[in-house]
Amino acid sequence: MESEETATTTSAPLRAPSETPVPDQDGSEPPTSSTRAWTTRLVVLGIVLTALNLRPAITSLGALLEEVRTGLGMSGSVAGLLTSVPPLCFAVFGVMAPRLARQFGPAAVVCAGMAAIAAGLLIRPYAGGTAGFVAASALALMGIAVSNVLMPVIVKRWFPDRVGSMTGLYSMALALGTSSAAAVTVPMTEALGGSWRTGLAVWALLAGAAVVPWLPLLRDRDRDTRAADRSGGAPGPAREAAPALRITRSRTAWALAVFFGLQATAAYITMGWMAQIFRDAGVPAGTAGLLLAVTMVMGVPLAFVIPRLATRLPRQGPIVVALGVCGLLGYGGLYLAPAEGAWAWAVLIGIANCSFPLALTMVGMRARTGAGVVQLSAFAQSTGYLISIPGPLLVGVLYQHSGGWGLPLVLMAALMLPQIAAGVLAGRDRVVEDEAAR
Repeated sequence: MESEETATTTSAPLRAPSETPVPDQDGSEPPTSSTRAWTTRLVVLGIVLTALNLRPAITSLGALLEEVRTGLGMSGSVAGLLTSVPPLCFAVFGVMAPRLARQFGPAAVVCAGMAAIAAGLLIRPYAGGTAGFVAASALALMGIAVSNVLMPVIVKRWFPDRVGSMTGLYSMALALGTSSAAAVTVPMTEALGGSWRTGLAVWALLAGAAVVPWLPLLRDRDRDTRAADRSGGAPGPAREAAPALRITRSRTAWALAVFFGLQATAAYITMGWMAQIFRDAGVPAGTAGLLLAVTMVMGVPLAFVIPRLATRLPRQGPIVVALGVCGLLGYGGLYLAPAEGAWAWAVLIGIANCSFPLALTMVGMRARTGAGVVQLSAFAQSTGYLISIPGPLLVGVLYQHSGGWGLPLVLMAALMLPQIAAGVLAGRDRVVEDEAAR
């Protein structure tokens, strides 16, 4: 697969090893093979550290939601609104990512995103009151949103012949960060003195570490921009800007957006409420956090396997169906025997939540060009997160007014059916460029 230069990104592509270094007109040398190798390692490290930080802001809150509700005086409906904030921020801020990437380069945007996560996580426990908590959470979620959209773009750009394996690595790191936050937040909070504020704020350290690998890559963008200015064209070997797609004409893009939105609905309901479901069933708080961690940790091995398998299949529908069936079984088990079969239901729902790396992989597969991936990623994720906003809020309202988890679990199981249908349509062997051109 040839490397595609996107119309919306400006970070420097890797030069082929056979190229002879030619000094820039300003006297600086192009990257040597040694520099290229280190740059590639930095990109990989940046991708992994970024992925580790894309969910702890959410799952750490889910593990301590009861303590946060008590500390801030939230009702169940307000807590449901709080669990709807992540998809809302992802939809609103994610659509800005392509424009920001065009102006500053994807590495700079992701670097700023990690800094925003660190600042938001550090501020929110001490902001005072629900409004301050939500505002600081929104700052962190803004950083997550732009990074969500640009990760498939960075993978496609830097590793065009390894989309499946690099998406798997990124998804595996994301699942590891998600599950780690769910598993260790409660015991870490207790070890640090028992304050939920400290237990939430400590995750800012991990986000701060993720800023570092992207800083040297900003210089690569500057070098590439100078080369583009001298040549009068786009940076890198491919200088023709691809025209913008009318992405809304593509049925595959809409199917992928719906699939993304419904799997995000399930994921954020799980991250926001699953620990509480187990606690209400009589499971101790520490064990409930571990069960949530088991659900999230299922994505660590499967997030590496599923993208690689998906890229080897012309259609991804069978994988969609298999994951959906696991979700139906898991929600059914939670409805019938939440405490007795808790570990089994956690595993099944964890498998079902691996629809996320599958959706990311299909974003890379359903577009022919790098520019197409940027547009499809922004459209599918922003539209998908808009679709997912009502889910966690509705679960909170149903929980408060019904006094139990029966109705919310019926809703969660029912949403699996259109998710399967949309995923089968999105998994067909076609690309959005062809559909948008018709």
